[in-house]
Amino acid sequence: MKRAIITGSSGMLGQALIRLLVEKDVEVYAVVRAGSEQNAKMFRHDRVHLVECDLTELDKLPGLVPEGCDAFFHFGWTGTYGQTRNNFYGQLDNVRYTIDAVEAAKELGCDVFLGAGSQAEFGRVPDGVKLHGGLKAEPETGYGIAKLSAGQMSRALCKEYGIRHIWTRILSVYGPGDKDRTMVMSGICSMLRGEVPKYTKGEQIWDYLYCDDAAEAFYLAAEKGQDGAVYCVGSGKERMLKEYIQDIGEVICPGEEIRFGDVPYYDKQVMYLCADISDLTRDTGFEPKMPFLEGVRRTVEWRKAQNDS
Repeated sequence: MKRAIITGSSGMLGQALIRLLVEKDVEVYAVVRAGSEQNAKMFRHDRVHLVECDLTELDKLPGLVPEGCDAFFHFGWTGTYGQTRNNFYGQLDNVRYTIDAVEAAKELGCDVFLGAGSQAEFGRVPDGVKLHGGLKAEPETGYGIAKLSAGQMSRALCKEYGIRHIWTRILSVYGPGDKDRTMVMSGICSMLRGEVPKYTKGEQIWDYLYCDDAAEAFYLAAEKGQDGAVYCVGSGKERMLKEYIQDIGEVICPGEEIRFGDVPYYDKQVMYLCADISDLTRDTGFEPKMPFLEGVRRTVEWRKAQNDS
């Protein structure tokens, strides 16, 4: 891989992948929304070129990139949290954007197209069942349904165009650049403000992966993944949510109170969420490296730097 293009490049995953690709001496074309405040925070390097192009205008993308690319990483997506996940018209637009991305990949001469799917494509599975690409997908939200449709449609179109297709279903990723509303970052922000954080009982069994490890998974999948494969991206290791939260407290405010049980479980609470990454490891050699405690330390330092800036 010598040149790659990334949509959704200003997000946590896009930024982590850009940093990794630069380390691999890959030229990166980072697609950004014109006028976005996030553009000023983008990772800067001589091999990173910002390309202003909205998801609604991906048909123009080939004319904005001066040379062909080897790989297309499609992370761009709207309506990723809250009620927007069930905005069905908005989610349908995301499917179209994914198809537009494949068309752009064809025009740019890409050999591989990697799309960012979600564990939401599976819906709810029985406790103790690890998620893997061969598991039946039964999404329950507009977001999950759209992700599943985008993966299936882009796979069919890539087959028609002779582009190798990789679809990743991402579990819980954390790290620098994470949104404040996630469990990890909201806890970090709360504890840094000196608040007493409140949670559910924390009995959920969860799988968390550091963003740099996720970037490694995407890179290896694009380089070595099997055409048509669906890979779940997680650590493959399960822990009680309460233990993750206690690790965050150990980094920021050791010995201070954490209120478990003050928040009720929400309706249809998923109590078990873990990835089976054996196929990803077999096909690409991927192995997560970052221990959660060290990943939290790095994330806390990033958050402190953002607060000071």
